[in-house]
Amino acid sequence: MLASLRKAGAVARAASAGQKRFLSIHEYQSVNLLNSYGIPTPKSVAAKTPDEAYNVAKNFGQDNLVIKAQVLAGGRGKGKFDNGLQGGVHMVASPEQAREYASKMIGAKLITKQTGAAGRVCNAVMLAERRDPAHEYYVAVLNDRATGGPVLVASAQGGMNIEEVAAKDPNAIITVPIDFENGLDRATALNLATKLGFKGDQANQEAADIFINLYKIFKDKDATQIEINPMAETTDGHVLCMDAKFGFDDNAEFRQKDVFALRDITQEEPSEVEAQKHNLNFIKLDGSVGCLVNGAGLAMATMDVLSLHGGNPANFLDVGGGATPETVKKAFELLVSDPKVKSIFINIFGGIMRCDYIAEGVINASKELSLKIPLIVRLKGTKETEAKEMIRQSGMKIYAFDGLDEAAEQAVQLAA
Repeated sequence: MLASLRKAGAVARAASAGQKRFLSIHEYQSVNLLNSYGIPTPKSVAAKTPDEAYNVAKNFGQDNLVIKAQVLAGGRGKGKFDNGLQGGVHMVASPEQAREYASKMIGAKLITKQTGAAGRVCNAVMLAERRDPAHEYYVAVLNDRATGGPVLVASAQGGMNIEEVAAKDPNAIITVPIDFENGLDRATALNLATKLGFKGDQANQEAADIFINLYKIFKDKDATQIEINPMAETTDGHVLCMDAKFGFDDNAEFRQKDVFALRDITQEEPSEVEAQKHNLNFIKLDGSVGCLVNGAGLAMATMDVLSLHGGNPANFLDVGGGATPETVKKAFELLVSDPKVKSIFINIFGGIMRCDYIAEGVINASKELSLKIPLIVRLKGTKETEAKEMIRQSGMKIYAFDGLDEAAEQAVQLAA
């Protein structure tokens, strides 16, 4: 269960890419979704310009607000903008101060532990009322492999890194299975609130309502994750969701048009967005060996073999079984457009996929792009002989191999 809470690394992220992607939405969008299901949050309003931030703060009806950079990454409070501003979360005491912070945040890139050195652009800020928490909790709704269904995960140690809490004190994490069809019953929700230590009947009732409604959102909107950290019991005895992180299953896009209309592609790697348009499973990584492979399993094996020989893959790229010469050409263009790529390794096992389609796409793309990067090719399976003949007749300088180890080793050496 706790493994579900841990953020996947680049290779694990790539491993899932061949199956599905998950939509994330901004915090202010998550707050609006929570409120639409009657889940209480601090009052908040988004702004997309410094003047909007000024007007929002001016009309808020109270001083002492919080301004939060809207970037799809964790660790915003401890992040740093590329213009030197430290922190993506600040207290503001006046409309003028809100405008000043917004002018430094909007249009700048926020660099956090999750964004990498490149950071992510901030296109909006959210201004929220300050509510003083007496205690902070952690709550999430997730799918759990062990139980084969959804679970509610909660802890009385909220407002901090939940992975660290789980590692230091596993007993601090409470996991409650949820009936998929019927949801969380009130008795179970109240029992969980009591275990977590909410003070008084009102707080327990409010916490139980939140638990029940979080699952309703999870089911209604085809969510893959809802994480509230922290959920706070305030000093005036109420329970609020102070922050929210949502993930949604891309397979449900056809019936969740309203949710997927919230997608912000400025928060995504441009090459990955372009790849999606052509039904290519592509994840950008940090290495120097460009990879073009068919099948997620073979792609992972290829990346492992490159690492075994001391190399680092520049990407995960699965062209799939239904690729055409045109989609292969587009995949090739994505590889060549990455300045970090010093060699390209094409590893194809032709089952459903035809090797001659791969060869045709590679040859066409190489000629059109005047390829200067060393190209290593390993083709096995359907139409293998025809593909190798096409490559031989192309007159191009291509390093052809039958063995995976030899091909990978050559790709690593040429990328050095």
